[in-house]
Amino acid sequence: MLQIRNSHFKELKKDKSFGCLPSGEEVFCYNLSNKNGFEVEIINYGAVVTSIKVPVSKNKKVDIVLGFETIENYIQSYNLPSAPYLGAIVGRYAGRIKNAEFILNGNKVELTKNHGSHQLHGGINGFSKALWSVMSVTTNSIMMENISLENEENFPGQLTTQVTYTLTEENELKVDMIAKSTEDTIINLTQHSYFNLDGHSEDTVNQDLFVNSSKTLETNIENIPTGRFFEVARSPFDFSSPKECPTKIDNTFVLNDNDTVSAILISKKNNLKMSVFTNQPAVHIYVGGNCFNQIKGKESASYHPLSGICFEAQNFPDAPNHEHFPSAILKKGETYHHETTFKFEKI
Repeated sequence: MLQIRNSHFKELKKDKSFGCLPSGEEVFCYNLSNKNGFEVEIINYGAVVTSIKVPVSKNKKVDIVLGFETIENYIQSYNLPSAPYLGAIVGRYAGRIKNAEFILNGNKVELTKNHGSHQLHGGINGFSKALWSVMSVTTNSIMMENISLENEENFPGQLTTQVTYTLTEENELKVDMIAKSTEDTIINLTQHSYFNLDGHSEDTVNQDLFVNSSKTLETNIENIPTGRFFEVARSPFDFSSPKECPTKIDNTFVLNDNDTVSAILISKKNNLKMSVFTNQPAVHIYVGGNCFNQIKGKESASYHPLSGICFEAQNFPDAPNHEHFPSAILKKGETYHHETTFKFEKI
């Protein structure tokens, strides 16, 4: 078991039921808030952020993330032609692993395949479908834990992961993840919310995007990294100064500096800016959220290919198969630590 570092938390009663899984287990929804009127709702299924409500005027709040109103819709979303993973913690390995295999300590590990011949976002079930245990919760913070058993999705070792969401008085949503394994393994976690600063039922095309990156990973037709890098200067993927959000993007940007802002999203409609900070080497940016007119979002919203933009702070996809990529190996007994912060400001 990981040591719970935030021992000052005190347990509060669950906010409300969010329904039951087919197994009969109940899912609960928790509300975080700060003195500035920000509200964040999180369920313990997939450690999903279902709602972030931001005050944009004296009497108006805007919900800026895509989400569903029932647990049934979250479950059903994984049967869509392209599962959106709305708001979830993704693991054990975010992104694609080529041919669902890699070499670890001289041995080939063959993972489950859920994306053609490859593995995507941790496999058939992964962390996004897990019922996380709520360890502690306060008015502005919640810690949840997931124990992934040895050989789950064929990954080595039993992996214990804790995620802590904290809503600060500086209007930041901090995502802090730590993990330990009983054996050498690989890991790459990310938070998979789709943001839309104009409001979750709008589209992203009128917002501006900045990414602190000079190169992306080159990929093949299946979006698997080739191992080479693509310089973004003077290309459509150059967001070194803010410009309109693209209508189609599914790219991993190599971050220039972990000590400064990684990406920024700007809404001129709501005079709102979101800055992303992370200790990870990359951010995978994806515009989407399409529910193919099969599932309605919150407030009966029809989510489409331009509904939201994901900032998946993470290691490189397929890193275990490229020696020159940052290592994704977590040694037995060592601690994996991921930090990502979403900071909201009026402009």
